[in-house]
Amino acid sequence: MLRLSKIINKTLSVRLSLIVVLSMAILLMASLMVMLFFSRKALKEEAIQKASQTLEGTVQRIDNILLSVEQTAGNIYFTMYPHLGRSDMMTTYCRELVEANPYVTGCAIAFRPNYYPGHESFMAYMHRASVTDGDSIVQSEMFANTPYTEQVWFTRPMQTGLAGWVDPYMGMDVTQDTERLITFSLPFYDASGKPVGVMGVDVSLDLLSDIVAEAKPSHHSYCLLLDGDGSFIVRPYNDHIYQLSAATLSKTIGDAAVSAAVQSMTSRETGYRPFRVYGEDFYVFYRPYKRNKAHARTMETLQWSVGIIFPEDDIFGDYHKLTYYVIAIALVGLLLLFLLSRAIIHRQLTPLLLLTEWAQRVAKGNFSETLPDNVGGSAHHDEIGRLQDNFRQMQQSLSANIGELESLKATLVERGEGLRAAYDQTQQAERMKVSFLHNMTNQMIAPAEVIAEDVDRLCHVNSSSDKEETARLAADIQQKGITIAELLNTLINMSDDDMRKEAAHD
Repeated sequence: MLRLSKIINKTLSVRLSLIVVLSMAILLMASLMVMLFFSRKALKEEAIQKASQTLEGTVQRIDNILLSVEQTAGNIYFTMYPHLGRSDMMTTYCRELVEANPYVTGCAIAFRPNYYPGHESFMAYMHRASVTDGDSIVQSEMFANTPYTEQVWFTRPMQTGLAGWVDPYMGMDVTQDTERLITFSLPFYDASGKPVGVMGVDVSLDLLSDIVAEAKPSHHSYCLLLDGDGSFIVRPYNDHIYQLSAATLSKTIGDAAVSAAVQSMTSRETGYRPFRVYGEDFYVFYRPYKRNKAHARTMETLQWSVGIIFPEDDIFGDYHKLTYYVIAIALVGLLLLFLLSRAIIHRQLTPLLLLTEWAQRVAKGNFSETLPDNVGGSAHHDEIGRLQDNFRQMQQSLSANIGELESLKATLVERGEGLRAAYDQTQQAERMKVSFLHNMTNQMIAPAEVIAEDVDRLCHVNSSSDKEETARLAADIQQKGITIAELLNTLINMSDDDMRKEAAHD
């Protein structure tokens, strides 16, 4: 890491290439983020539109089946109504209804207790059974294991007097192998207008499950049909866990988003929600089940809601792959851009490297080395060419200045040598002067001592007794004084000559 940092700090081309790559990376990342954001938004909108179309088509197909069953039941009802007093005809009408509509699984015509004399209860029931040679209609003594007078498909219309779709097993204990059904209950009345019986027409939920299973906008998506109490009419997978409701399933999963989605669906809302199950992300798109209006159709509101569950990979799988490809391509592109920038910048900086080497040689004292023209192939009209020209002018000025300095240095050396010779002469003259003064002083010492002795002797001579001695001493003193005077005159004359020579030299 430290080595890489040193290379970056030391190499200008690497730093410039990194600046270019980082700038491009910032611009590219901003562009990619904007592109990916709108791409994800478009994919989500497409998924919503596709889910809405699928839900609409699924609801339409299911409602067409239910409408055909209701119309068939209505036709049989009007045929049967004049013959309500004949119990032997009820089985025939049940068979005719099952044969008339391929979507009908079974039909029951049940009357209130004691409607027929001698019959405490009466119900005719026909079921479409599958045999080896095809479908056949078989008669059954009863529907489920509970008396029909306690089953919701019979009790509800008898109480309300209204036709409608119900879960025939509501409130009953059923096994996992029980055939899943939804029943259209159509009450019929006596002359006074009171309900006397109910025609129950069964439609297999497996049939609806097949329709819902075909509604697959994507490979791994699946549809579901939910009742108002949170029970599956058609569950996501065509299994037989009939007792398990969506609310129970959401509690089992333990995800708040799943519970919120179930709550929205049971409230008959329209929308979509993301949720997560066992580490996998999903989206559920849902809308209420709305029945189509038709003549003489009962338009009670079914508290159903239809939904489509999309794995997130089905919606954004290709988007995520594209994101990875784009990122990989961007990284490879940035690497190639770095290498290309490094090569181009290094080539453009080659003249600067040569200028650096030339400057190092000049710094070592090779001032006369000439910078060649067009260093590194750089043209003179660009910045590096102008830099070369400026360096060349600087080198020429530096070389001229160095020449002048060398000439001045030689002059100064020559003058220094002359000054040194003059100084040596001066020192020699000074030494001679000192020696001369020393000799002169020594020469004056002897006469001065003689004069001092003669003066002392003269002071002790009796002037009256020895005049010759006095004259001799006086003459001797005079002679020695003359000698000292001559020496002083000689010294003064030499000093005057030196002063005149210095004045003349200056």
